[in-house]
Parts: sequence; C-alpha cells; structure tokens
Amino acid sequence: MIQERDKAVREGTGSSSCAEAEMCSSRAAFLLELLLFSSIISLASAQGSTKWLTLSGEKPLVIARGGFSGMFPDSSSFAYNMALITSVSDVVVWCDVQLTKDGVGICAPFLTLENFTNIAVVFQNQTTYLVNGVSMKGYFSIDFTFKDLSNVYLTQGIYSRSTRFDGIFLSIMTVQNVSTQVKPPGLWLNIQHDQFFNQHNLSMTNFVISTSKRVPISYISSPEVNFLKVIGTRLNVNKTKLIFRILEKDAREPSTNQTYDSFLRDLASIKRFASGILVPKAFIWPVGTDNYLSQASSLVLDAHKNGLKVFASDFINDLSLSYNYSYDPIAETLQYIDNGKFSVDGLLTDFPITQSEAIDCFAQLGENSSRQDKPLVISHNGASGDYPSCTDLAYQKAIKDGADVIDCPIQMSKDGVPFCFPSINLMEGSNIAQSSFRNRTQTIPELISGNAIFSFNLTWSEIQTLTPQISNPFSEYTLFRNPASKNEGKFVSLSSFLALAKDTSLNGILLRIENAAYLAKNQGVSVVQNVLGVLSDAGYNNQTIRKVMIQSTNSSVLKSIKGNGSYELVYEVDETIRDAANSAVDDIKSFAQSVVVSKESVLPTTALYLINATNITTVSKLKLFNLSVYVQLFRNEFVSQAWDFFSDATVEINSFVNGYNIDGVITDFPKTAAAYKRNKCLGLGDKTPPYMVPIQPGGLLQLIPTPALPPTLAPSPVLNVFDVNEPPLPSVSAEAPSSTPGNNTTTAPSPSGSSQPNLSVSIFISSLLVLLASRFHL
Repeated sequence: MIQERDKAVREGTGSSSCAEAEMCSSRAAFLLELLLFSSIISLASAQGSTKWLTLSGEKPLVIARGGFSGMFPDSSSFAYNMALITSVSDVVVWCDVQLTKDGVGICAPFLTLENFTNIAVVFQNQTTYLVNGVSMKGYFSIDFTFKDLSNVYLTQGIYSRSTRFDGIFLSIMTVQNVSTQVKPPGLWLNIQHDQFFNQHNLSMTNFVISTSKRVPISYISSPEVNFLKVIGTRLNVNKTKLIFRILEKDAREPSTNQTYDSFLRDLASIKRFASGILVPKAFIWPVGTDNYLSQASSLVLDAHKNGLKVFASDFINDLSLSYNYSYDPIAETLQYIDNGKFSVDGLLTDFPITQSEAIDCFAQLGENSSRQDKPLVISHNGASGDYPSCTDLAYQKAIKDGADVIDCPIQMSKDGVPFCFPSINLMEGSNIAQSSFRNRTQTIPELISGNAIFSFNLTWSEIQTLTPQISNPFSEYTLFRNPASKNEGKFVSLSSFLALAKDTSLNGILLRIENAAYLAKNQGVSVVQNVLGVLSDAGYNNQTIRKVMIQSTNSSVLKSIKGNGSYELVYEVDETIRDAANSAVDDIKSFAQSVVVSKESVLPTTALYLINATNITTVSKLKLFNLSVYVQLFRNEFVSQAWDFFSDATVEINSFVNGYNIDGVITDFPKTAAAYKRNKCLGLGDKTPPYMVPIQPGGLLQLIPTPALPPTLAPSPVLNVFDVNEPPLPSVSAEAPSSTPGNNTTTAPSPSGSSQPNLSVSIFISSLLVLLASRFHL
C-alpha cells in the first residue's frame, strides 16, 4: 500500500485535450450543474445550542480554503462544490483574489499562476516583478486578460496530492462565478497583494466595492493595514467583516513597515480597522522543534478581551501533525475548539469535512458521554501507534484510550514462557540486532525469509533485557511515531498480560497464535497447550466477565482449542479476497465464531482509489452465516488510507462501520476508534449529516478523466474450502532439535501449517458520478 501511495503521488497525468473546446465547456457546465444539484440536498447539523467559548458564544466557522483543496485543484468548481456537499451547512468558502490585466477578479491561491495551472503549456514567456520589494519571476495574472486565460486549466499544486484530476478542464473561476454558480452559504475574499496591484494601475478596492454590490461577501481578509482601513470606510462592516491576516511574526506589513509581531503586542490597535485576526495555528498552540506541543499562548483570550475574533489557519490533514495528536486531524481540531479554556472563532482548512465532524460530532462530548456498541475496538499490539508494540505502556495506553479488547500475539521463549511480542522474529520490535545476542541469527525459510533471531532461541530472562523499539511503518514518508517514547516500556509475559487486563473495564482480550505446527514439530513446544494452561491458571478458561478471543490464520489451531473453554475463536484470512465460497464459510463456521479480513477484502482499491463494490460483499457473505467480522489494519497516518477517505482516519472508520456494518476494527490507534463510537452524529438515520455518511466506493474514480485512470486490477481470489481446511497439528516431538546460535542457515522441513498463500462521497453523490461516467465516458 505504501508503494502504491508513493507511486500515486508521484505520477504525473499530463493534460488531456478535447477535440473541440465547445464540447469541453459544455461538459464542464453539465458537471457543475449536477454538483450544484447535489449541494442543495438538506445538510442536517447535529450541533445543538451548547454555549461555545468563542467570542460570540456560537460554534466556530468552517472556512474551506479554495474549497475542498485537499482533494481537488484549489479554487476549482470541483473543490468548491465538494466543500458544500461534505461540510456543515454554514460552511464559508475562501477565495484568494487576483486581478487580471482587464480587472477581472479571479480565485487563484498564488500571485503567479504556474504552480496550480497548466499555463506554462499555453504560454511561453514569464515576467519578473518586485513584490513587496522582492524580485519574483513567473506567470502573473496582471499580464493576461481573463479571455487569455480561457484555455488555462487548474491543476493540483501540491506535489504529494493526487494529480489525476488535472486536465479535466476545470477553468479558472471568477469571484462572480463562485457566488452565482456555487452559491456558498458564505464567501470569504482574501486580498493578499493590494499594494502590488495598485503599482500596476489595478485597484483591488474598486473591484471589491463593485463586486459587493452584486455578490454577498461575508468576510474580507488582508495582511495589509491600509487596504483594510480604506475598504472599511466604503463597505458596511456590519455586513462584511474585515479580518487582519497576520503573517510570520518577523515579517513586515508593507503599508506601515511594522512587524506583524508588533501588532500582536498591541491588539487594541487592530480593533480600529478589523473585527478579527487570522493567524497560523502555531501562534495559538506552538509546536517545538521536536514536533511536540508547547503550552498554549494567551493570544485567543487576549484577542477576545479586546473584542477581536480569532481565526486559525493551516489545518491540513496530509501533513505531519504534532506527535501529540497521534496523526488524528480531529484530535488536532478539538485542541483549538474544545480545550475547556477557549475556542477559536473559525478554522481555515483544506479538508473541511474534518472540521465539520469535529465541531458537530466530537466537540463537547464530556467524559461520560454514551458510546454505541459497534464497532468493537481491538488494539493491534496495544496502542502501538504511540508506544513500542506489546509493551506494558502500549497496553496501558490502549486501555486508557478506550479499547474494548487488547491483544497479545503469543511467542514462546527458549524456556517455554509464552509472552507478547509482534513477531516470532525478535528483530522486529526490539534492539536485539544491536545487543549481545546479535550472533544468534538463523535462517528458517518456513517461518521468515532472510536472517532472524527467533524467540525460541532466547530465554524469557534474556528477552526481558531487550530494549523495545517503536514501529514506524511509514518512515519513508518521514512520518514517525512518538519518538520521545520510542524505546519506553517493558515486554510482558502472557501471565502478566492477563493480570493487567483483569482489573480493568475491558470487554475482553485477544490472543493471536501462529507457527504452532512448526513449534510442535521442530521445537518440541505446544504453544496451544501452554496458552490454555496459562489461561486456566489465571481463571480465564470459563469466566464470563470478559470475553477471551483466540485468533489464528491456522484452522488447525482453532480446531484443537474448540471445546477446551468458553473462548471466541477467530479465524484470520491472511490473503485479500473478494468473496468466500459457501463451502469455505461453512467450514469456518464449524470451528470459529468470528473472522478477521483485511480492509482491501472489504473495500478494494486501485492506486488507492476505492473501486465500486459488488452486490455481494465479503462482509455480507460472512455475516449471512452469523459470523462476526473484524477488519484490519486501521492506522491514522494519512498515507495508509485510500484517497477517498480525505486523509481522515475517522472518515475511513465510519465508511467501514456504517457502510458495511462490520463488527470490529483492529487498530494501532485505539483512541481514534473509541472516540468514533462516542460521537453525536451516529444513529441519526435520515438526519445523519453529510460528513458522517459513508463514502461511496468508486465515486472519485468516476471523476478522473480516462487518460489518467489507474490500471484496472485483476479481481482478488475467492476463498475456497481448500484454503481453510488443514491437517491437524502435529504431535509435539519427544525432544526438540538442538538449535545452534550463530549466522547459520537451518533448512526447514516442508510446511505443515496453513495451506493459504501469503498474499497480502458520500452516497448521495454516487448517482451523479455514475451519470457523469455514462454520459462522458470518464
């Protein structure tokens, strides 16, 4: 999946072309008409009349920067309409205004056009101008009439985002276009370079005054004091709010030559020409060089005391967030609006669905808010997104974060102690490769390809001397997990794990057993009997206080346990499947009560775009046989998610739970899944707001032009009975073969374990996307 995402973000799609410009224009108009039709659907809000800690006491605004610019080209019709479709009903859309040579105001995120359009393909020559005293070269809007730009199309300007929507003839939009075609609830104009345009005989003031007579403008922001002072004398500031945009603290405001920091130290002076300030979010919650949060500044409280509203910018899901948020963008948003001391008055975001969820569904829940039964939140190696896998700290964090079930992947030590560790290879999760035990490597192809140091080559006392290492599955994207605690915690034996779980409010525990056949035949160890013995000694074998789940990819393991206690047996399908034969599900039903499948087995993707689901899904087939279905593996890092989920882990979880009725999620970040179960937007039926409606698979794919479509993949296999059925576990050998430490190769016998191969927008807009695809052959 990482490689697919990496490839997807780096593939350029070029520019597709239409045979006739008129046909392209007609197609874009038709698409816009359909999107507008979708946007008028009632957007219910789950938010009540609770008092907020904003200046007005009302809920914060969601301001969509360039529309839904995290997904579509900034300031495009797609981006603006998607913002309306997926956000709170009073969403405000943001337009960075630039002026063309003939004085037309266009929505464009930068003064120069080359970073977000295909202008370099259409025109040859760039120009150079002084901008606030600094020389800048590029394609400036002032060098082109609006007619000149009619053949220039918007593209994705951020390299790490999908470029597959480029070249679909998204024209540059005027302010008038946005108002009359998109019809947003609120329009925010950002005037970034008034002084520059004045120097080229273009008046931004005259443009704004003229436009305000035809277009309702809710907010105007600018980093230039003189512009705000002048415009404030000519506009009704009760109707259109003026906001002073604060840039970097040591930067100088061009019309006064004062630093922006000096204005922050004299907030009362801002009140004379603006009703609020727009600041980078880090001015409110500073982030240190180590990427951890510092104490909040007093900026919001000080501004509110001076009667100024505070709007925070830079809410972007697909950037590395502070480690404090565990890569959960909703957790970040709540820090600014629901911290018990203050709330900002608005949030400027590239992903307005996230702030909409946070405000209406997750804020002001309270510690004792109720939670729905589904999904069961099952940890993966504890809270392994925050602490090293399978350590006491990872388990304690998972319990604190609200996990229903904590898990222990069972490994066996040389002296027969079952313990929790993410892999039979101790190199995956500890510092053993740098320890005095590094010479105990072996190669056992039956277990792992390449060199490994196996758990059964060290005693439990030796294993306890190892230092844990946190998992960083996305380090190639420079996304690291909680480095301050990357080596903290202690590994725990199974008996200690059971003791830890006993005095908690957990619903249950899950034990994962693998490699049982190899251990029995080649190491003289019955991992099944060891586990059952420890469970019995700890009083877990027939208790009813909490469930005990035992999971394996090997049906022979589960069959050997069946009838030996009141356990929920969980069969893990270790390949991606598209369906399961009735005979296979019948076989599973004979020895298990639950099944674990991968996310791809539920929602398949191509190049990380969701593919249309079939009528009979894997989940529905398994549930038809009364099997519970748990899905893995959920992670918060945005690169782990399909594009359709908008770099938001909660959108992904909701789409699986509400879209496919799965029974549980297996996750590295239990806190995010547990918070999902408590949000106020669940169980509302036809009043469910759009930001809590499951994503419809295939929706984004149908908006991609044909030349940029990702390849069609061969369908995943169907799970058959021969994939499930296995021979019984072998008897434990009378004497385990000797194991000689060192850099040697052990030739393993033929595997006697699993015969399975090791393979690895919402509903209401789906109809319009299907219609588009059929009409234009997208």
